[in-house]
Amino acid sequence: MGIDYTKRPPSTAPAAPNLAAPAPAAPTPAAATAGAPPVRLTKVTLTKAAPTVSLTKHGGASGLLRVNLNWDAKAPERGFFKKHTQLDLDLGCLYEFSDGSKGVVQAMGNAFSATDRSRRRIIWLDGDDRSGKVTTGENLFVDLANASVVKRILVFALIYEGAANWAAANALATLVPLGAPPVEIRLDDPRDGARICAIAMIENKSGEIVVRREINYLNGAQRLLDETYGWGMNWARGRK
Repeated sequence: MGIDYTKRPPSTAPAAPNLAAPAPAAPTPAAATAGAPPVRLTKVTLTKAAPTVSLTKHGGASGLLRVNLNWDAKAPERGFFKKHTQLDLDLGCLYEFSDGSKGVVQAMGNAFSATDRSRRRIIWLDGDDRSGKVTTGENLFVDLANASVVKRILVFALIYEGAANWAAANALATLVPLGAPPVEIRLDDPRDGARICAIAMIENKSGEIVVRREINYLNGAQRLLDETYGWGMNWARGRK
């Protein structure tokens, strides 16, 4: 099941009548809705019950797509003497292009961008928020002007430092397409001890760009994420 945010009917309330002249006859339903623009919601929230949305069907599959991650930086530890530890979450993605090339975009290993074979930058990060205090969070960009290059992109968040406490992180991912309402995915249903969470899959399905909520917590790192989703890459230890 997906979400279609253009299905709400437009308003059909007639304008107030001119008291100086006889009130016009009430319009027929066809006349009241003719030419009315579709009503769009201010945002879309993907859930277990409604996990997918088509950006193509709603005019958001061209131009720049921004994926934002925000979270609470301070996480309380468990125990009698509770204190707060700093949470450092990293936003990144695994990608696969239509020509078969694959890779990862992340702060670790300074892999901040991905280009196609024509050296066009398709995916990139705007930086690395080590504190969680940056109001804009971390942002991943996808150039959908070249959407034909993209086969699939798996957006993920990794707890790089701090306790594996996703509930305390209270993280929220927001996909902001050009010309369409933002798409929110809350990192809910946390799993204790998991270090990485697959947030969303962005896929090119025969020219249609579809976003699917994942929210899949894994007790491992990028290698396990790769194995779970069948990316088939080789991994080595890295730092940032």
